[in-house]
Amino acid sequence: MTHPTSIRRDSRHLATALHLASDGIPVLPLRAGKGPFGNCPDCTENACGGRPNMKKPGPCVCPRPCHGWAAATTDPHVITSAAWATAWVQAETVAYHPGGAGVTVVDLDDSAAVAWARAALPPTHTVTTTRGEHWIYRGTMPSANHVRPGVDIKSRMSYARWLGPGTGTAALLPQVVLALVVKEEATPAGEAVDSSSVTRARWDRSVATGCRHTAAFVRTGLQCGLARILAHRERGAGSAAYGAARFLAKQHTACPGPCGLSVLGEDIIDAAVSVGVPEPYARRAVSNGIQSALGATA
Repeated sequence: MTHPTSIRRDSRHLATALHLASDGIPVLPLRAGKGPFGNCPDCTENACGGRPNMKKPGPCVCPRPCHGWAAATTDPHVITSAAWATAWVQAETVAYHPGGAGVTVVDLDDSAAVAWARAALPPTHTVTTTRGEHWIYRGTMPSANHVRPGVDIKSRMSYARWLGPGTGTAALLPQVVLALVVKEEATPAGEAVDSSSVTRARWDRSVATGCRHTAAFVRTGLQCGLARILAHRERGAGSAAYGAARFLAKQHTACPGPCGLSVLGEDIIDAAVSVGVPEPYARRAVSNGIQSALGATA
């Protein structure tokens, strides 16, 4: 009894994918949960080169839809191939590669993010999502998550769900969106790092008079977060700083305050800067992490 339903779902998503591909939009199937299909055994741990190394789309040895966004294609022979057939039968929806289509998607995940975009960004092509909106601009840029609360950038190294044609005319990618993403450039270990603060207040009861946690609890959590950041010496330290700041802030949402979160944040910023993250990026990541945690409980 389930076979006819699978056929209908397969045909619907496949037809959508072929229509998009004919317009030059690289597509791929998404499984339940909005995620891409996992790599096949031949491509486990990027044994095939990662298409290559997940920095740009391109061929790999495996003909299946491996490597998420990098597997997106406009080739109808690939899309309708036997290797992709199982994925289409199981697909929950269709995704596309914005960078491959020459566009950038500003993914606004909630009403607060949408309100910010309406106040800060030029109008452009807009698609309604489950929780917010996609604002689509002509032009590409690096992809990045958590560039501010509720805002992700999907472009050269990411995929976006196809949610319909949307409304409005796409504007050129504005500087205000480009400025949301600051490239992380690793600094070799042992070299001097600019603007790391060395003489400032440290966390103690004098800056956290309203914190209900013990000093040992706070410092243990901070050290765990700093260790995660310092483990990312090549890339990803900015994202780790965001995660550490968000984790620490969430621990204090039930405190009457103040809890000295800004002082803890300075330690996180210092750690990120020490492994090569530009200080403005580190400060924005930490600020966004703290705001995300506090906003989630407001």
